[in-house]
Formats: sequence, structure tokens, C-alpha cells
Amino acid sequence: MDFLILIKTLQETVTAQAKLIGALQENKVTQANLIGALQESNATQNLMLDTLKAQVKNLETEISLLKNKKNSNNSHIPPSKDENRVKKNQSLREKTDRKVGGQPGHEGTTLECSAEVDEFIKHSPVFCNCCGSDLSTAAEIFIASRQIIDVPPIMLKRIEHQVFKKECPCGHMMESTFPSYVANPVQYGPNVESLVGYLHTRQYLPYGRMQEFLKDVMGLSVSTGGINNILQRLAKKAMPFYDKIKERIEQATCIGTDETGQNINGKKYWMWTWQNNKLTYILSSDSRGFKTIEEAFEKGLPNAALVHDRWACHFQMDAKAHQICIAHLLRDLNYINELYYKKCSWAGNLKTLLQQAIQLKKELGANDYYCPNAERQMLFDKLEHSLHYPIHEDYSKSKSLQKKLLAKQDCILYFLLQPNVPPDNNGSERAIRNVKVKQKISGHFKSTDGAKIFAVLRSVIDTTLKAGQNVLNSLFLIATFETE
Repeated sequence: MDFLILIKTLQETVTAQAKLIGALQENKVTQANLIGALQESNATQNLMLDTLKAQVKNLETEISLLKNKKNSNNSHIPPSKDENRVKKNQSLREKTDRKVGGQPGHEGTTLECSAEVDEFIKHSPVFCNCCGSDLSTAAEIFIASRQIIDVPPIMLKRIEHQVFKKECPCGHMMESTFPSYVANPVQYGPNVESLVGYLHTRQYLPYGRMQEFLKDVMGLSVSTGGINNILQRLAKKAMPFYDKIKERIEQATCIGTDETGQNINGKKYWMWTWQNNKLTYILSSDSRGFKTIEEAFEKGLPNAALVHDRWACHFQMDAKAHQICIAHLLRDLNYINELYYKKCSWAGNLKTLLQQAIQLKKELGANDYYCPNAERQMLFDKLEHSLHYPIHEDYSKSKSLQKKLLAKQDCILYFLLQPNVPPDNNGSERAIRNVKVKQKISGHFKSTDGAKIFAVLRSVIDTTLKAGQNVLNSLFLIATFETE
């Protein structure tokens, strides 16, 4: 009996264990399902986290771009587009301890009395303030003198050219001819033509204000059509000199180039310049592409180092070498520094390197370029390292600029190898700025012919200024130039 009870108890125990095992197995399946659900939830959360991280990164980039907008200090944007976003002074020049104004040793200038006097006006007493006696015949005693510098009233002058004929004893009749610049029965003379060219192209006066000046100051009434005809004649006479400037540009060993947009009767055109410290050649064109370069200089500039601002079509021009403008590059680096402030040091290090190169350029003598120089070689080695320095993908602007510069590595420090190659393209910026000043004062050009007239006369004027010559005198010589 006890044995049966024991067996029954064992059977109950086995049944209970089986139920327990079943329950444990069910619990294990539930746990496995729970773990799977948790793993799936975790994967979903990780995916959401990655998405949020990417969104945060994009937002940080957008915020950085909004906080550090491009302007004339950190890009190629002209100062006129800055509006109120940046401070007025955008010079790349570093601060110094020098005070504002004239520096020690600077010689000032002032008006001085001249020994050559055209007119004397005496101021002598004619009667005595005490007794009223006549002093007109009394002896004069000189006290002091003062001089006034003035211009006489401008009076129009009419000059009549006459031609005659004479009979030679041999029976042949000889007739004289008018000078080539006297082509019409009545016309304006070379002084008027040169003055109109000077006021239009050098002083940027629009036709209306020029009319006012000529009438009020000189008593000369000229219509706008008359002014336009004068400028056309002057530009035509200036063409041989304009072509000569281009010829000398083609023979030069260093040339800077730049271009800017211009408004011609509401349509977008372009004004180009090629220049150096002696010459300025300006050209009006309907294209900003290589087409203009190819048409202007079909054979390129094989003798010249071409200095420019990395505009792609300039690299297409056949030249002995290319030098990119370091001033433009420094502004690009300023922008990247502002964008990744204290996060990416690459731009700041390259900026320091370029500033050291510019300083070395100032210190090098004419003969130092043809001798080994340890400091110059060090800068070239640093540039090599900088252009191959690994930059994290997060700093895409830095990486993009580095890639572009690596492709043009030979064009960055070329100015340290040649004495006549400048590190910047500021000369071309100044040459092309005259177009913007003209348009700001006079408005847009009315026709392509008007833009070409300005380009021709401005080329001659700028070249004249670089030669240290008088602009008005040079225009007068052009106005009297005898064309075929």
C-alpha cells in the first residue's frame, strides 16, 4: 500500500515537474519574443538616432552658413553687395601701431608765393584818415604782399582755316589743303574734343551734366548728339594708340586680367581688362567666357605670367605661367575660418603661410629670385603639406577648396620665383573698377558703341596715367592726330 502511495506521489511529482517544465518553456518563448521585440525596437531607435544626428548636423551647417554669410571680406562678392551685413572697412590689411594721418618723415605741401606774377594790384592810401589830406602823390613804402591763384574767364575762340592756291612760274597750280582734323565747314576744335573726352571718360560725367558744364563754364552749347559725335571721332583717332597698347600687352612678361559686368541698355554685357604697371587694355564684350579671350588674343600670351582670380576661362589662355590672386584666396580662407571657427585649423594655417609668403616677397631683392633661398623653400614645403593634409568630411568647404588648390598648386606661390609677378590682382581690380564708377555716376551705357568708346578712351587714359603724363594734353594730341 505504501508502495502504491509512493508511486502515486512520484507520478504527481513528475506531472508537476512536466507542468513546470512546460511553463518554463512557455516563459522562455515569451522571453525570446520579448528580447526580439526589444532588439527590433532598439534597431528602430538607433535608426531614428542616426537620422536625428544627420538632421542636427545639417541644421548646424545651415546655421553656420546663415551666421557667416559671404561678403567682400571673405569672398569675391563686391562691396556694393554687402548692404548692412558687414562693417564698412573690409581691408585685409592687419592693424599696426601707427597713428592715423601723415607718418613721421612725410613731407607736406602747401601753397607758396611765386616769383612769376601775371598781374599786380596795388593797394595804396589815397587820403589821410586823420586830416583828410590828398596822398596820391606821396611816396609809397612797401609793407607786404599776398598772392591769389585764379583762372581767367574762359572765352570761346573761333579759328578760321583758309586754303589758297598759287601758280608756279612753270605754270603748275599748287593748292594747299586743310589739316585732317578740320573735316567740316564748321566743327568743334581739338581743345573741345579733348575736354569732352576727358570729362566723359576720366571724370565720368554723363551727357546732361557735361552739357551744363560746357554752357555755364565755357559758354558753349552742345547737344547730346554733338557730344556723342565728338566722342566717336576722338575714339576713332585713338584707335592706333589703342591697338599699340594691345600689341605691347602681347609682348609683356607679366599681365593681370579681370572682368566685370556692365549694363548696356538693360542687357548684361562684360568689360574685360588686361594690364600691368605700364599698360591698360580694356575691352567690351557680350561674353564672360573663353570666347572673348580667344577673339582678343588669338595667340594667347605665351611670354607672360598671367595673374587672375581663378575664373576658369583664364586658365584656358595660353600663357608662360599662371598666378592666382592671393588677395582673393585670403578672402576665401577668411570665409572658411568663420564657417568652422575653432573646429578646422587648415584654413587658418594656410592663411598664415600665404601672409608669410607675401612678407617674403617684400624682403626679396632683385637678385634673390635666382639664388637658393631656405625660407622660400620652406614655404613651398609647407604648401605641399597643407594641400595634402587630411581634412575630415564634416568640413566640406575646406576639403573642396583644398582639392581645387591642389589642382593649381604651381599657380599659388609662383610670385616668389619671378621679381615682376605680384602676389595679387589688385591692379586689374583698379582698372576694371572705373567701369563701375562710370555706371554709378552716369548710369548704364546706351549702346554697345558707347561702351566700346569708353573702353578705347579709358585704355589710353589709364596708360597715360601710368606713364606719368598729362591726360588732357594726351587727348589733345589724339584730337589733332592726322588719320589716313
